[in-house]
Amino acid sequence: MIPYKDDNPTYTTPYVTIGIIIINICVFLLQVFSQSGMRDITFSYGAIPHSLITFERIQPIHPIMTVFTSMFMHGGLFHIAGNMLYLWIFGNNIEDQLGHFRFIIFYLFCGITAAYSYAITNASSVIPMVGASGAISGILGAYMLLFPRANIHTLIFFGFFVTTVKIPALIVIGFWAIIQFINGMISSGYQGTSGGVAWFAHIGGFLIGLATIKIWIPRRKRLWL
Repeated sequence: MIPYKDDNPTYTTPYVTIGIIIINICVFLLQVFSQSGMRDITFSYGAIPHSLITFERIQPIHPIMTVFTSMFMHGGLFHIAGNMLYLWIFGNNIEDQLGHFRFIIFYLFCGITAAYSYAITNASSVIPMVGASGAISGILGAYMLLFPRANIHTLIFFGFFVTTVKIPALIVIGFWAIIQFINGMISSGYQGTSGGVAWFAHIGGFLIGLATIKIWIPRRKRLWL
């Protein structure tokens, strides 16, 4: 099940969403074509859970700064493509509700919360985490709360057959959230042993976005939600 657009209109140009997508793509290209190699860059600027908890500096920059640098880095083409697709589908509507500046702060806030959600649950890990997934998970939580009935155009696969259907956001994002929780519980027995998907970053970002989005909305708009 892959969403590719929604029917939810916006009334402002999503400059910040577009800007974040462009920055992520540029950083990914720098990773790919860097002489240092993607692995070295990832270990230098990715968010390492152990360092985030202990503040032990084992990278060129302070551990706190890696929370932000890691948010704009990705581990591969499918990683960045999936994240940017979700950001484009759902981010523009949240930016429309919050306004450009509030949206930037909300995005970073969700990303920070996501990074520390993962770090707390994997405190001994020295495997760096990269990706915008945690921040985007916060956007998904916000979208599900504000626009649960918005139709999401989704690709559905039945073996070799593919069809498109419109599914309410509550179901699309709700199904995504359930998958994150299930995988998070499964992976909890293998903390810090190897790389993989930072499920608890997704969970933390999603929950904080879901819980706080209405606080971020300008007061003049809250009456209509």
